Amino acid sequence: MRDAQPKAIYLKDYQQPDYWIERTELTFELADEYTLVTAQLDLVRNDQAKDGAELLLAGQDLELIGLVLDGQALTAEQYELGEESLTVKGVQQRSRLEIKTRIYPAKNTALEGLYRSGGMYCTQCEAEGFRRITYYLDRPDVMSVFTTHIIADAAQFPVLLSNGNLVADSVENGLRNVTWHDPHKKPAYLFALVAGDLRVKEDRFTTMSGRDVALKIFVEPQNIDKTDYALDALKRSMRWDEEVYGREYDLDIFMIVAVDDFNMGAMENKGLNIFNSSCVLANPATATDAAYQRIEAIVAHEYFHNWSGNRVTCRDWFQLSLKEGFTVFRDACFSADMNSATVKRIEDANIMRTVQFAEDGGPMAHPVQPDSFIEISNFYTVTIYEKGAEVVGMLHKILGKEGFRKGSDLYFDRHDGQAVTIYDFVQAMEDANHVDLTLFKRWYKQAGTPVVTVSSEYDADARQLHLTLSQRCPDTPGQRHKLPQWIPVQLGLIGADGNDLAIQVEPSTAWTESSQVLHLTEAEQTFVFSGVTEEPRLSLFRDFSAPVKVEFEQSDDDLLFLLQHDSDGFNRWDAGQRLLLNWINTARSGSFELRPEVREVFARLLADESLDPAMVSCLLTLPSEAYVAEFSAQVDPLAIHAARKQVQQAMAESLSEEFAACYQRLQSAAPYAPEPAQMSARSLKNLALAYWVKGRTDGLTQALTQYRNADNMTDQMAALVAVVNSGDAAQAEQLLADFYQQWAKDSLVVNQWLSVQAGSAELGKVEFIQQLLTHTAFDWRNPNKVRSVLGAFANQALCHFHREDGAGYRLLADAVLRLNDSNPQIAARLLTPLTKWRRLVPELSELMKAELQRIMQHGALSKDVYEVVSKSLI
Repeated sequence: MRDAQPKAIYLKDYQQPDYWIERTELTFELADEYTLVTAQLDLVRNDQAKDGAELLLAGQDLELIGLVLDGQALTAEQYELGEESLTVKGVQQRSRLEIKTRIYPAKNTALEGLYRSGGMYCTQCEAEGFRRITYYLDRPDVMSVFTTHIIADAAQFPVLLSNGNLVADSVENGLRNVTWHDPHKKPAYLFALVAGDLRVKEDRFTTMSGRDVALKIFVEPQNIDKTDYALDALKRSMRWDEEVYGREYDLDIFMIVAVDDFNMGAMENKGLNIFNSSCVLANPATATDAAYQRIEAIVAHEYFHNWSGNRVTCRDWFQLSLKEGFTVFRDACFSADMNSATVKRIEDANIMRTVQFAEDGGPMAHPVQPDSFIEISNFYTVTIYEKGAEVVGMLHKILGKEGFRKGSDLYFDRHDGQAVTIYDFVQAMEDANHVDLTLFKRWYKQAGTPVVTVSSEYDADARQLHLTLSQRCPDTPGQRHKLPQWIPVQLGLIGADGNDLAIQVEPSTAWTESSQVLHLTEAEQTFVFSGVTEEPRLSLFRDFSAPVKVEFEQSDDDLLFLLQHDSDGFNRWDAGQRLLLNWINTARSGSFELRPEVREVFARLLADESLDPAMVSCLLTLPSEAYVAEFSAQVDPLAIHAARKQVQQAMAESLSEEFAACYQRLQSAAPYAPEPAQMSARSLKNLALAYWVKGRTDGLTQALTQYRNADNMTDQMAALVAVVNSGDAAQAEQLLADFYQQWAKDSLVVNQWLSVQAGSAELGKVEFIQQLLTHTAFDWRNPNKVRSVLGAFANQALCHFHREDGAGYRLLADAVLRLNDSNPQIAARLLTPLTKWRRLVPELSELMKAELQRIMQHGALSKDVYEVVSKSLI
């Protein structure tokens, strides 16, 4: 057992540092065995600090070679070296400190700081990776102007990159020496360095003021043909940010580098974005439509950070959602503009309901602005990102498009070059719109998912509808007795003819006509709608206007009506999901059959060529098992799996002819293009194929044909998945072998191959997963490989992960312990499925809890793993 518990850090204890760093000059000498780092720091004492204050720097896994303060080498008496700190005495009002350290990037398996990925050097410094490079004030409120020199073997590392603009480049005695200068102040977490033998794809972009910007994407030689789409997405992102937010790029060059070994998706380092290769590389043969859309969104997200995160950054890590929530909102709006806004909203709501609501209901529940943490890496969560984005989206609903733009303009203008707080952002919205958002701020400080209960009464004589809404928020760890929040309820009243009725509301102050939003601000409120000529059907929380759970009794007939007629696309989908959820719950208690009148509605949807095919695909996709679990008081994963499978089979068999006809209608001879109309058609075509395979034997024949004839990865992968899930083990084994033989040399495609198997209810048994973990294609050091197998198994193959003897839990716990030392971040993130033990049926709950207890008894847990396990067992 560990000797001492890691200490928590609290927001209430925030203090400015005793010193600031005006300028940072770094020199990296890259050698095979190690790297020498020389840091020259121009220090300025904080006016709030005492004279003679000591300088406390953070450092981790560093070998200190020497210290020079104001030209004088320091003796051991003049500094104090701690396990993860360096304290320097005698620092003046203004001083220059030179620090020389030796680091070992090839041994850095945590993938934080400077490390090796294949033959490449690269960095990941957010949140606290820079302290693995040199001793530093590694905190986001310390912003400095960086100059970086890199010296390396010119033949081995022809590409040497860092932040800012290239200002010097020379070769002497076989060594290349480059200098990069970033004129914009930034915190250390935005520092980046890349060195390697890379190829580059180049383009240009002219900003709205006429400035010429060089765009470059650097990749390993074999991947140069996979850069076109990311480059196009980058240009579209730059133009969109100018048009929608008035934000222009501010350097002469913007660079992206693709890296295979990366803990996260991508990193917005100033001028030098570093991307997980899975989030930037694509061509039709190797990437699915979903991969293209993910690349588009992530390229946009990281670019948008240039303003919402880089030019204006966080004062401390408790403000993480200031940059991440706002930027996720921005990239979601961009994706909605580039593709189907309705489908994008459905995807976002699905993530919230499946993943974020689960986090809100679990032991790691935390507000959008947390009060404390042990390890900040554990708070790069769906609450900080996706819920944070929903909170910003509610501000957009409340203020309107023009009001929100006024607020964001003021925010950027007021705080450019500063490290600020979430409340500075809200204050700018208040000041620009002359509105009091005090009540709204509770969204940032209260954890948990609010529950809105709905009741209505129609008075035909008075032609009035009385709508009563009440809100409550369940207790979460460390928070009880929640206060009412400001909840925007976008709604419509639908008449018998399927059209929206006119709305007049009392009190009128609670209604925003332009956005059709009702403002729920108290624990319970009753709103009166006048002039309602017939009893309407209610369409509530249109466009997923607030991240809440809704308790509202509506019959299957009402839901079927909304599915057909609601003018809000999101609520059409929501009605369908609630209907399908009812069917799954019915199947859990007995057999299920599709009623003829319901079958006809779904048949018409499949045949309706006026509808967006992607929308129809969403309407006909069953809620996932994880989604169903979130709407269950007690979770029985095996019962949910069996019931969902029964409903899926009933739909497949009852609508088999319609699915086959839909598939044939959407077949296209047009060359593949990753553009919205084609992607939309393929999404429905391949959903129809999956149902067809389940419903009729000739569906399997068609899937095999599609696999053999596919000219793109979307169709090939869809066919492979359909065959794997068909239950025909022999055909599945043959296709999987063929697929691997075809793509064995492409790591990203092989990752898809691993995920298809690990996440399959047909194949993903514990013993099979153990075999995959020993496959030559698997590598414990690569986070993408780990996620492809263990992540897919624990989050998708739920019927096997929740095996009755607990073997699935043991497998995951063993993996966490194995990764605890080498890559604590990935180990902690793998733990999430094990944190849900309290909600499971008792026999599974005890088995899962036992694995958490076993991990807790491990002698040397990382802070990352310790925090998640200890909080899960409280």
